[in-house]
Formats: sequence, C-alpha cells, structure tokens
Amino acid sequence: MAENQSTSEQLSSAQKLALFVLLGAQFMLSVDFSILNVALPQMGEGVGLSLADLPWVASAYALPAAGFTLLFGRIADLFGRRRLFLTGIGLLTVASLLGGFATNAAMLLSARVLQGFANAIAIPAAMALLITTVADERARARVLGLNGALLSGGFTVGALVGGSLVSALDWRWAFWINVPVAVAIMVLTPLVIKESVRPAGVKLDVPGAVTVTAGLLALVYGVSMQSWIALVVGAVLIAAFWFVELRAKAPLVSLTLLNRPNIKWGNYGGIVAFVMASGVNFGLTLYMQDVLKLAPFTTGLVFGVPGLVAVVAGVVAGRMIGRYGYRNVLAVGLLVQGLTTVPLLLTGTSTTPSLAVIVPSLFLMYFGHVTAVVAYTVTATSGLEDSQQGLATGLATLAQQIAVTIGIPIFGALVATRTDVLDGVHFAMQVQVVVILVSVALIWIGLRDRVVPAGPAAAERQEPVPTAEAQQPAPVPVSRNVSENTV
Repeated sequence: MAENQSTSEQLSSAQKLALFVLLGAQFMLSVDFSILNVALPQMGEGVGLSLADLPWVASAYALPAAGFTLLFGRIADLFGRRRLFLTGIGLLTVASLLGGFATNAAMLLSARVLQGFANAIAIPAAMALLITTVADERARARVLGLNGALLSGGFTVGALVGGSLVSALDWRWAFWINVPVAVAIMVLTPLVIKESVRPAGVKLDVPGAVTVTAGLLALVYGVSMQSWIALVVGAVLIAAFWFVELRAKAPLVSLTLLNRPNIKWGNYGGIVAFVMASGVNFGLTLYMQDVLKLAPFTTGLVFGVPGLVAVVAGVVAGRMIGRYGYRNVLAVGLLVQGLTTVPLLLTGTSTTPSLAVIVPSLFLMYFGHVTAVVAYTVTATSGLEDSQQGLATGLATLAQQIAVTIGIPIFGALVATRTDVLDGVHFAMQVQVVVILVSVALIWIGLRDRVVPAGPAAAERQEPVPTAEAQQPAPVPVSRNVSENTV
C-alpha cells in the first residue's frame, strides 16, 4: 500500500515544469503587489497626485481585480485556462510598462486599472491550472501549500526589497521589475502547459455575468469610498444576480455549487482570515508609527522578519491537511490567528516592551494565518470536476480580494470609535478576537461529518468516507509537501 501511495504521488517531468511556471507566476504577482504598495508615496509625488488622492492608486487596482475575478474564472473554464492565463500575463506586462513610463496621474491610474484586470484574468486561471495539473489529491494539497509559501514569501520579499529598490533606483522600477519575468513566463507557458479541455455546448451566462460584475464593482467601490449609495446598489445587483441564476439554463455560478458546505464555509474562512490579517496589519502600522513613532523602514522590518515564518507555514500546511483534514486545519489555523491577537492588547506607549510582545505574536499569527489560507483554498476547491475549477478558484480568489478590500476600512472604523489611537487599536483587536472565535465555531459546525478519515487508525475505526461533493484530500505522507496571499 505504501508503495502504491508513493507511486501515485510522483510527478512527471512535464508536471514539474508546468508547476515551476505557474508557481513562479504566483510568486511574481505577489512580489509585484507588495513592491507597488511600498512605492505608493513616491508614485504619487512623481505624477503629481496629492496625499488625499493617493488611495485611488490602490482603488484603481482593487475595483477590476475584485469585480471581474469571478467572471474571468468562469470564462477560463469555458474558453481555455492557458489562453486566459497568457492573456492576463501579457496584459500585466503592458500595464507594467505603461506604469513605469507614466508622466501624469491619468497614465498611472490607467496602468493600475489594467493591472487589476490582468490579475483578475491570470490568477483564477493559474490556480485552476495548478489544481488540475496534479490529479492526486495528496500531492495537490502539498502543491497548494507550496503555492501559499511562495505567495507569502513574495509579499515578504516585496516588502523588504521594495523600499531599497525604490530608494536606490526610482519608483518606476516597482513596475518594471516584473517585465522580464512576465516575458519569460509567456515564452515558457505554451511549451510546458497544455490547454484545458473546453466543455461542449456550454455558453456564457451573460445576464448573470453583467449583474454579478456590476454588483461586485459597486460593493468594492462602496467600501473603498465609504459610499452607502454604492453599497445599496451593489446589494440590489447581487440580489438580482441570485434571481437570474435561479432561472438560467447554464448559470454563471451554480447555486448548488454555492450551497456545498466546503465551498460555502471554505470561502467564509478565507474571508475571515484575510479581513482580520489586513485589519491587524493596518492597526499595528498605525500604532507603531503614530504611538511608538517608529520609522516606516523599521515598521517594515517588524512585519517582514516574522513574515518569513509564513513561508514555513505554507510548506507544512499541505502535509497537515492531508493528515488531519481541512476542517481541523482551517479551524485551528484561524484559532491561532485569533488568539495570538490577545497579547497585542498588552502593548503600550513604551517601544521596547511593546516590540517584545508584537514580534513573537506576529510570528505565531502569520503561521496561523497562512495555514488557514492554504486550508481554505483546499477546502473551497475540493470534490469538484475539473470543468468547475476555474469557477471555484475564481470564487476563492474573489473571497480574498473582497476581504483585503474591506479589512482596512472595517478596522479603521472600529479604531475611529475611540478618541485615543491606542485605545482604538485595542478595541478593534478585541472585536477581531470575538469574530474569529465565533467564526471558528461556525466553520467547525458547518463542515462537521465531512472529514476524510486520516490514516490507518481511522480506517480501523471504520469511519464512513464522505461523498465526492464533500471529500477532501487524502492523507499526505511525511514527505516534502499554496494566497495569497496571505499576509
């Protein structure tokens, strides 16, 4: 049995090459995102954007990235994932060149919009190609864990290297740095990745695509710009999308798919993980610079060094999922992320004692966060046919995009309920702990009785194996074991 297990997990040379290209693309995208965030002030100054208008640089990216992810994930299923992946990487190359040569705000914002579209096109297709390249679910869990490690590593590398790169050269290199890598990916992809099989006779649900895309755009805009009108419009459009899908012959998103416990609760876990991570990072940044008066570079080091543990978490998460099941790993990962927020409530106005609390807490928090992120990705993409993976990964990516977009405004609103910054940050973190504890309980209940037995011991207990709809990866042996994004 062990011999067959080992054989089933071996990857061919072609699979390894395909994974190398796809994982390299994911790493490039995370580095690019992180470096651009570091360079935001210099970008604004370089093209004449005021401090008040600087958030538009982020929003110009976030709107298409979140609004069109689900649509392009489904298009990848219907018209070819490799084709969409190459289109996204090609568009990213053009956008990066345009951004690097920007001489005014309009050019810069246009480049960011194109980058958002590029990510919405490329990421769901890349994730679907990753998942379908590896048929064995044990190996697939380890590949997703490795993907998570590289995404986390990319964010950390971008944060640590970005400031030095921009300072030594120019903010334009924050755009140009990924161009040669993107070109190499476009050259290699047709050589090592086969086109996905396109389902016959299935058409794109245009009414569903229009309503959900417009609804998501309105919701993301409403959160980013704090517009209640946009939020109401978005909610109405999402409700309209629901009714459209009930009557569609070939719906964009099958409501049966959305009702699967692993899809529903997996993506909910991802939203919680990313909302809380983006919120606490924002809160700690505000606290360290406003209360402790730390320089931005020092603040980056405080985040960057503990962020290295996220790479380790991504590597081992796939192994843990195979051994203990995605329900257990997702719940425990979120629990660790939440409970390690508690020591941060002890921070005060003294720098050294506060950093002595923050740094160890971040090490554990990032480990729990990335473990939960890998687990939610596996949860939300398990037990599906290959023809549905583009849609499933689109949903998982959408959960991340929306969570990152709303995390900071929510945390900021909680901080603003207190007149003192330190009190506000502490209050927001208290709310975070409560939300995570409640969410862990909901996920634990929602995924109950859907756990594949882990290892021979479970087989001896003759526990039932779940149906394909609820099945998760089989046990992963203790050999070498994938977003984002993660921290």
